[in-house]
Amino acid sequence: MVVTAPAKTAPPVGRPSGLSGPVPVGRLRPQTIAAVLTLIALLAFSVYSLLEVGISIPNMVASWGNAVNFFNRVGTITFPPPGELLSLTALTLGIVISGTVLAAVLSIPVAYLAAANTTPGPAWRAVGRFVGVLSRAVPDVVIAMILVLMFSLGSLPGIIAIGLHSVGMISKLFADAIEQVDEGPRLAIRAAGGSKLQEFTSGVLPQVLPSWVATVLHRGDINLRGSVLLGYVGVLGLGRELSLAFKSLDYSLGIGLAIVIFALCVVMEIVSSTVRTVMLGVQPTGRGLGDRVVRRVAAGREARRAAGGSSRTVASPSAESRIAAAAKRPWTPARVRDTVGAWLAVAVVVWGVVVSDIQWGDLVTFWAKAPDVLVRLWPPSFGMRTTEQMVEAMFETVAIAFAATLIALVCSIVIGSLAARNVAPNRGVRTGARFALVGIRGIPELILAILLIVVTGLGAQAGTLALGICGIGLLGKLIADSFEEVAPGPERALTAVGATRPQVYAAATLPQGARALVGHTFYTLDTNIRAATMLGIVGGGGIGYYLIQADQGGNYDQVTAIVLMILAVVLVVEGIAMWMRRVFS
Repeated sequence: MVVTAPAKTAPPVGRPSGLSGPVPVGRLRPQTIAAVLTLIALLAFSVYSLLEVGISIPNMVASWGNAVNFFNRVGTITFPPPGELLSLTALTLGIVISGTVLAAVLSIPVAYLAAANTTPGPAWRAVGRFVGVLSRAVPDVVIAMILVLMFSLGSLPGIIAIGLHSVGMISKLFADAIEQVDEGPRLAIRAAGGSKLQEFTSGVLPQVLPSWVATVLHRGDINLRGSVLLGYVGVLGLGRELSLAFKSLDYSLGIGLAIVIFALCVVMEIVSSTVRTVMLGVQPTGRGLGDRVVRRVAAGREARRAAGGSSRTVASPSAESRIAAAAKRPWTPARVRDTVGAWLAVAVVVWGVVVSDIQWGDLVTFWAKAPDVLVRLWPPSFGMRTTEQMVEAMFETVAIAFAATLIALVCSIVIGSLAARNVAPNRGVRTGARFALVGIRGIPELILAILLIVVTGLGAQAGTLALGICGIGLLGKLIADSFEEVAPGPERALTAVGATRPQVYAAATLPQGARALVGHTFYTLDTNIRAATMLGIVGGGGIGYYLIQADQGGNYDQVTAIVLMILAVVLVVEGIAMWMRRVFS
């Protein structure tokens, strides 16, 4: 029996108007029930994983003496000579910039195929989506491991590895932006006889370009932090010098390089966020603070134009004058800003390619080495290790990722909520929370894991804590942006009837942001699985230890076997996340 509310009963405060009255039980779809049960099971597994990792705060406090002894051994922190440090920093930035731009270029055709409104057909869309998922699933450090065998020691393996791996994230966000465009201009060009290329370049590209640039900048932040790990497999730059310093027990230099990398990541994060918000007016999600600022400014401009138009009569310009005006666009502040920004971006890209010192001849000679490398990679094998041993290591990696995601989720809900304008008790608290998130995002997981290993020792604890802490920076920001974007109506209604701020948060803000919260958490989990694999390289536990051992021992058939395990796990998590988003959308 279906129970409905009286026709004139107002919907309860804090609920969408379309859900007034009791919710009929018959509306719960089997897929929704299955998705909720899956979420509960994953949460239970996360708690189990956290308990299995065995993080003990008292033991960490008791082991703090290890950290004191370590820093006593470090002594005075040293840095490379200024000229060498400047050269290493420029090389690292050049590799990151060149790799990110390469990913952006490669992502355009992939996104074109993957977007529902531009793809030539369902089969092409499936191909585009699969390429993106596959690219996200294979870590950049694994790609770099293979490319180092084919290229001479230099920057090219890092650039290509960053480019190929970043296609996964960038192409997905590019495709999402294409699917959200206003179809009017594109359909008008088609009706006028325009080609597919003209539809895209004139009807789609102008609309998505700001969002695309913001996405590329955001990915550049991620790639800068990830470039540290590439140094452990032979890619030049600050990351390689850091690995050499720690391997040679030169801890004073290692800590100095870690400080430089941290400062560089923070500066990059601040610059990138400033450009995305102030100049472009959009965030990668298309829903950030910059979007609202631009919309309000545009609305105010239109209102002023309307008011001015109503107060005076303007003669209708002739066709000739309209054509002349169109041919001579005025140099408004906005046009000057956009032009300067475009040329500055071109200059930065050219600078990045130049300072990378790319050995272009490797693009020709590496083909001769490829057959030999492929023979060494295939067929996959675990070598002297048993299947049970490798599966156990892979399970430990998954457990680290789930435990770290749980830590990040719990802390991010608190910090991210305080960073949201509609939740924070005052501006000072919000500003402090935002700065905390920026600072945390600037810490590369690898560097934090190395420092935590000093306290906790080798194993899963260091990797879990490193991923959990660093995950707060990303997940907290996503949660803050999502909470600021919830519909203000329910919050205002509760405030009007005297509800306190915590009551408004619990009854209106959190329920509305729950769907986005689930999606962001799955994104963090997906990222943590790949990162947990890589942290094993420096002793963070899991399958990464065996991966770096296989690479250093030249057992590339074992590298292939481990990569296939990682790929299978990441694809399963990606599939669950896609299913969840479809069910709860």
